[in-house]
Order: sequence, then structure tokens, then C-alpha cells
Amino acid sequence: MVIGVLVQLVNYNTDKVFDYCVPSCLCSKIKLGMRVLVPFGKQVLEGFIVEINKNSHTDNIKEIIQLVDEVPVLNEELLLLGQWLKAKTLAPLISCYQVMLPRGLKAKKGTSITKKYESYISLVNNVDYDALHLNLPQRKIVNCFKDQKLILKKKLQEISVSSVKTLLEKGLLQEVVKEKYRYQLHDVKPVKYSLTLQQQQVVDEVLNKLSTNKTFLLYGVTGSGKTECYMEMIDGVLKKGKTAIVLVPEISLTPQMIERFYRRFGNQIAVFHSKLSDGEKYDEWRRIAKGEAKMVIGARSAIFAPFTNLGIIIIDEEHSSTYKQEKMPRYYTIDVAKARAKYHNCPLILGSATPSLESYSRAISPKKIYELLSLPNRINQKKLPKVTVVNMHNKKQVNNFWLSVELCEAIKHTLARKEQVILLLNRRGYATFVTCQNCGYVEKCPNCDITLTYHKTSNILRCHYCGYATKKINVCPKCGENSIVELGNGTQKIEELLKQQFTEARILRMDYDTTSSKKNAHETMIKSFANNEYDILLGTQMIAKGLDFANVTLVGVINADISLNIPDFRSSEITFQLLSQVSGRSGRKDKEGQVIIQTFNPDHYVIKYVQNHDYEGFYKEEMKIRKQLKYPPFCYLTYVKISGKDYNVVFTEAKKIRDYLQKYLAKNIIILGPSVGNVLRIKNIYYFGIILKCRDKKNLNLVLGDLISHYQNNKQIHLDIDFNPNHI
Repeated sequence: MVIGVLVQLVNYNTDKVFDYCVPSCLCSKIKLGMRVLVPFGKQVLEGFIVEINKNSHTDNIKEIIQLVDEVPVLNEELLLLGQWLKAKTLAPLISCYQVMLPRGLKAKKGTSITKKYESYISLVNNVDYDALHLNLPQRKIVNCFKDQKLILKKKLQEISVSSVKTLLEKGLLQEVVKEKYRYQLHDVKPVKYSLTLQQQQVVDEVLNKLSTNKTFLLYGVTGSGKTECYMEMIDGVLKKGKTAIVLVPEISLTPQMIERFYRRFGNQIAVFHSKLSDGEKYDEWRRIAKGEAKMVIGARSAIFAPFTNLGIIIIDEEHSSTYKQEKMPRYYTIDVAKARAKYHNCPLILGSATPSLESYSRAISPKKIYELLSLPNRINQKKLPKVTVVNMHNKKQVNNFWLSVELCEAIKHTLARKEQVILLLNRRGYATFVTCQNCGYVEKCPNCDITLTYHKTSNILRCHYCGYATKKINVCPKCGENSIVELGNGTQKIEELLKQQFTEARILRMDYDTTSSKKNAHETMIKSFANNEYDILLGTQMIAKGLDFANVTLVGVINADISLNIPDFRSSEITFQLLSQVSGRSGRKDKEGQVIIQTFNPDHYVIKYVQNHDYEGFYKEEMKIRKQLKYPPFCYLTYVKISGKDYNVVFTEAKKIRDYLQKYLAKNIIILGPSVGNVLRIKNIYYFGIILKCRDKKNLNLVLGDLISHYQNNKQIHLDIDFNPNHI
């Protein structure tokens, strides 16, 4: 037997199937999607079996060393999905398969994650235990089985280790070893929600079309009860014997979402996201593959969960940029979800209070590419919170410059009512940069063209691109003066100001710095704030969406202009979504909500539409600009990134690539560039980019594929193709 193996090397030169023969003793065990260990040149590598040619000649073909798996790690659908992903992203096929799998199941020699086991004890059948002469500890152990058939061995050993050992040796008890999964959900009280009429209409619309490959856009204001709709839809799917995938964009959303779903569905849930350990991911993946879990909740990578009978896919906060994979293969999760929904002939639900412009345009277009479902009101019929905009140009209004008088007064009154506050500043660290007041010197990263951010708690200047860190300086290295000052603001500085201003308040800061050091930090912080252990939650965008706190009645945005000033065509959309989402955290239950937005651009149309909770108005305004500038959804966008260590070589090759594209692409494709990236140099690599805008992608992948082939052996230049990029 000859099999085709795709080896673990992520390289365009090895992006092909290699033939190996199989010893006769293993032929009966071979299946597509299994991993095998094979000789490859002077190396020994792992790879996936992607072809089986039973009758091929085996002359001069190397033999596999061994099988790695007993069952395939890639099922039939995932094997096909990898081929689709390769065609969609132009990435090597091996990277398309590797991205689907947890580390313990990737093709990677030397990676081994073991299963964990626990010992249980049971009684032996046909033994009259009442007639036995047992001592007191032995009798106590036997009596434990009156209400249970299987008990953890270590629990019985708490009574008497020697008695357990004796009963086992005499054959009066038997030991059963079962696998123990590393990730354990804590028991919670079940809750069943009753739906409003609007919610029930949305659910019925989906449940009536479960056997259709339809994409629905569920557009519901913050607090309208989209999650309850998701659960009701899934309940209908599970009753039909099918399974479900639920995706959330941020790790911070996962704990609350898991708890709500666990209350409804119990241990039918598997969990999959980046904060799980390798062992936990390994266990959860296998639970799904073995059919022990009927649904998965997780971040982007959970879209590849190995279900074989999907009944529904739900993507919450569908507008989020985190659904785009930024490393090869650069897939867009919604595209993958559509492909899987088509394979299983099941519906895909995209939910958001601020849908992406592309999704909303598809839902309201005459072609009805998506079916629009609406939840225009909050569950409790309360109005959305009142939004006040503070003009930060008026210095008389400003307290400590970063906190306005209005915001400080609102915080004071909210705390006096024993209610909670959420404050958003989408920039971590203490200061944006440090500079010399005397000569203007600015401390920059030696590896990247970016200023270093000051983190006061560690007294470190850190690059948020490459991770470079150095101790903060006090004396200017250029002029020698002791005149270094910190400028700009981050969450650490605001935390310091809040502690000075509100000395009695319990303040919780939630950003990358506070959540990355400890396992389950997100979950711990969210639970603590939900339990009213803190009064003020200060954080970056991870606190802006999806979280539900009953006692939060004030939301403050420290600087609404951060994302507005990013030089990117999506900056207005991102800002509107971020501000609208964080505003929706206020007044979600019985108490009235209030929002205060601090900005230096109070007349900007984005701020105006956020203030009025007017998504449709923003959509119309932004679409006019997109149409005029020919940006999505009015065209397809592709970004060609050219990078290398030598600036001159990169720039020269970038111009050659532009000329090639102009020669071979259709005349109606707009080609812009090459231009330097927003950050020219990152980790001592220089970046240039070329933007392609087109309405028809005919021949585009073919031409770009030829470019990749041309540069695959060029050690001075690296080429990246990003279809539908989040950012330029």
C-alpha cells in the first residue's frame, strides 16, 4: 500500500504530497487524516495521511516509520476544508490543517500530550456483603455504595487507605480506571429564561429553517437578549440530535457566556479558547470528536471543532476584528463558518448590536444575501442610556486633564448610590511615550519604528510590537539634562488618578498587563466585579462588549479619539462600534444608565451618531464615503505585504511587484502603492504594502499565486497576501 503524506514543514517548496509505502502489518489500520512518522531526507517528521493508493507500486519508495494515531485527527470534512482554505488564502496546505488542531494533535514531531486518568472503585457482583465479617472502616466503605455505583478511590481512601487496599486484594472491591478531563466546569444552578414576543419571533424564524444553508444577521441593540435567543435556537437543534458551535470574539466574554450556557445545557458543553492549557485543549477536542460534547463555546479557533453533524453555527459580535486570523493562513472566521454551514446544510447566525458594514449591506440589499432579524428594544423595555459628550478642548471642564469635571461628578454620585462604573481607555501602560523637555529627544524601540510605552508598576519602557523592554531613563542621552517626562496616558496612569480622586473606591484594572500573567485572570476579574467586590472597572477594549453587569449604571470613555485617529479606512467604523458597545454596558437591568464620552472631536459624525444610538444613520453616512473611495463593501480588497531586512531591496522589489500586477491584472483593478506600512520597521524587518481594489476577482488568485511561486526561494524578500484585511 502507498499513502500520500503531507509533512509538517510549513514551506511552499514542500507544499506537496509525498509518497510512502506502508508495512503489511499496518495496512488494515491506515485511514485518511491520521498522523504518521516518516523519514524525510535526513530528518524524521510527522505528517498527515491525505491520500491512500492501495494498488500502487512500492519500488524505491521509503517506508513510514510508525502510525501516531489510532483514529484520524482530521475527519473527511476537515480534510476538504483544508483544501478550500488553501485556495481561499493561498497558504501552504499543511498550515491550513495545522491551524485547525490543538497543539497536542498537530503534525509536529516531539510533541506529546498524555491523557490523565483517575481510579474509581465499585462493588463486585454476586457478593453478599451483609454476610461478610468486616471491620468498622471496611463496613463504612462498603456502605458508601448504597447510593452510588462508582466512587473515586481517593475519596474512599479518606476513610482508610489500608481497608481499601485489603478489600481490593480480597476481590471484594474492583478498581476501574477512567480518563479525567483537565478542564472542569463548576456546577451552577440551572436557569430557564422566558422569551419576549420579539425574541420568540426571531427564534421561530431560524428554527423553521434549520435544514437550509441560510445566513441570518441578528441585529439587536445592546441588552435586547440575543444570548437567550441563541440558547433557544440551540435547544431546538439539540432536540433534533445535532450539534452547535458558538463563537465569541474576546477571551473576556467567554466566562460569562460559558456560565449562562452551562446553566442551560450542563456538561454537553465543550470550551475552546487560547487561555486553556495545551492539555485542556487536547481533552476538549477529543470530547467533541468522540461525541461526548454536543456544543462548543470558544473564540476563533473553535470554528474548526470536529463535529460531524452540525445543526447551527452562531457567531456573536460578528463585527469584531478578532475573527480575522492575522497569521498564515489569514482566514476570516465568517468565511470558514459559511463553508461549514454549506457542508452541513445548516444555518449560520451572525449577531451584533453594531454589525459590520459588509454584513448589514448584505442583509438590506435587494438580493437578500443575508436574512435580517431584528431586536430593536431592550428586554426590560428600558431606554438605551443617555449619552453625554464632553468637549475636552475646553480646559475649564477638565480635572487632572484626563478626567473631566462631568465624569468625576458622575462617578462620585454613582458610587454614592452604591452602583458600579465602567471606564474605557483603549491604551494600556502608564504613558504613551517619554521625551526630553529640553531637546525633544524621544525614547524609541531599537527594533521597530515606534515609541516605547512606559509601564510605571515595573518602571519599564516596553515596545508593544516586538516586546523589547528597558529600564526607564531619567537623564536624556542626547543633551544630558535631567528633563525626561512622561506624556500621553494609559490605563495605569488613569488608575493612579482614580485612586487619588476616589480614595475609598475599589478599582479593578483589566488590560493585557493584568490578565496575561495568571491563568483564568479574565474569569476571576469578571466574577469579582459581578459580585460587587469592586466599584470601578477600568480597562481596554476587552471590557467594551458582551459583558453583562446588573449594577453598572455609568460608563465613561476617557479618550474617544484614539481609534478615530488611526490612519485606516475602517477607523470610523471601529470607533462607532467600540463606543456603542461600551455604552451598552450601562443600565442593562432595572436601573437607569448613563454614558459620558470625552473627546477632542465632539462634532465628528461618529460621535454624533453614537450619542443618538443611531446605527442606521452612521451606516448611511459611512457608506457614502466608502462608495466614493471604493472601499468594501463596494469592492474586494487585497493587501500585498512585502517585507525584508534590507530597506532598499524591499522597496525595489515592491516596485517590481506593482509593475507585474499592473501588467497581468485586469484594467478595472485599482492598484495603490507601494507605500510604507503604518510602522515601517518591526523587529528590524521593513514593510511595504500594495493595495488592490476590484469588483471582480477573476484571475486575481492565479496572478497572486504566481507571485508567491516566484518569491518562494527568495531569502531577501517575504511576501504576504491578505484577502479582506481588517487593517491597511
